[in-house]
Amino acid sequence: MTERPAQRTPNRQLAALIAEAGFSNAGLARRVDQLGLEHGLDLRYDKTSVTRWLRGQQPRGTTPALIAEVFTRRLGRRLTAQDLGLDACAPVYAGLEFAATPEEAVDIVGGLWRKDSGSHAELRKIAFTPAGLVVPSRDWLIGRADDKVARGEQPAARVPAQGRPAVPRQRGQGERGPGQKVTGGDIAALRSVGELFRTLDNMYGGGHARQALVRYLEHECEPMLRGTYGEQTGRKLFGAAADLTRLAGWTSYDIAAHGLAQRYFVQALRLAQAAGDRAYGSYVLVTMSRQAVYLGHGREAVQLARVAQQGVGTNAPPVLQALLHAAEARGHGVLGEVRSCTGSLVRAERALEAARSGDEVPYWARFFDEAQLADEFGHAHRDLQQFRAAAQHAERSLQLRAPAYARSRLFCRVVLASARLGLGELDQACALGAEAAGAAAEMRSVRAVEYVRDFERRLEPYKDAAPVRSYRDKVAALG
Repeated sequence: MTERPAQRTPNRQLAALIAEAGFSNAGLARRVDQLGLEHGLDLRYDKTSVTRWLRGQQPRGTTPALIAEVFTRRLGRRLTAQDLGLDACAPVYAGLEFAATPEEAVDIVGGLWRKDSGSHAELRKIAFTPAGLVVPSRDWLIGRADDKVARGEQPAARVPAQGRPAVPRQRGQGERGPGQKVTGGDIAALRSVGELFRTLDNMYGGGHARQALVRYLEHECEPMLRGTYGEQTGRKLFGAAADLTRLAGWTSYDIAAHGLAQRYFVQALRLAQAAGDRAYGSYVLVTMSRQAVYLGHGREAVQLARVAQQGVGTNAPPVLQALLHAAEARGHGVLGEVRSCTGSLVRAERALEAARSGDEVPYWARFFDEAQLADEFGHAHRDLQQFRAAAQHAERSLQLRAPAYARSRLFCRVVLASARLGLGELDQACALGAEAAGAAAEMRSVRAVEYVRDFERRLEPYKDAAPVRSYRDKVAALG
């Protein structure tokens, strides 16, 4: 790769960190190349490249961010490109940091919102990196709570030397900007917006209104976070921001923008810590675990679910405990670990049974009911190739699940179709698959399409059978 012209000053910061990490020049170059592969980059650095960096040359593009991440993983503390005497990290690869302070968290997530709300398609092409799950989940588990999130009044506007007051940039009537006081009504509005976008996502898929959500975060939520608020209001504000950011990640995940989704989840986790909401942080980790399951990273999925369980302890509401155990079960299912999967499912079932009708359930956990638990059972048993049990639980979930959860019903229908296929019931399997394909055609959800494609791959051994030919005719007619 082409380097910038050499500086005259040797990079002593980089040299000191290389010595602390115990890297050779060739070893550092190799690790940068390997990390680049995780992000879909074909880098060709060698020991000579590192020698040039030590002499003062600045690597281009995303490489400073990659070098900083290599040292972060090796030394176990967050390091930036500037700490290494290198140019600032390219913003496309920022976002996996677990910020040291709430102010830094706002800077990081605000940068993601602004870049994502524009026409930066490359942001949605960033690769998911399993290694990027380790540091944030660890920092959430063992990190200290934020002592203070309140922001005081901003200083008065500066009066120019000529004595005339400065004229602020004009805003629309009622529009909020940095420095303005955040009220309980603002936070209620954030919550209501979250419910709206959650409903749209469940019914029509993440691609339907994702960009509108990101723009809302940029233009409405970020100015609030940079406004003025007391401690109690500030905690609630960070909680609402965490929820919307997790939802932005969830909708990104649904359109297969997996690297971007991963970054939103990490930042939602950090915002939840600023909110002082341990339970919601565990829910974000469960969301990260579900993405890992979907991408086939079962071991990471199990670890994330366990960190979530450890982080909230045994005093968590029974519904939340059920959710956490179900997430772990899904990870074990992907790994084919029958005993561990079954044990986690049993714990999830017992926890949900322990929930009483009068128990207070966090609003974000209300979706986890008998229908959702049956759905989890169905997925897990399908992954373990226990098709009869998978069919029984998938049918129960479809009977109980409300129509508003259209995408979840689609997923469950595909699970049932796959189970029927595994039981040799080809006609029923194809009929269910065709229903799911029709529903997927009405959504903006890459996951929905991928579920249908997975079913079609399972049909390949039967491709010449009449029910399969009929299925393909029906799908082709969808256009």
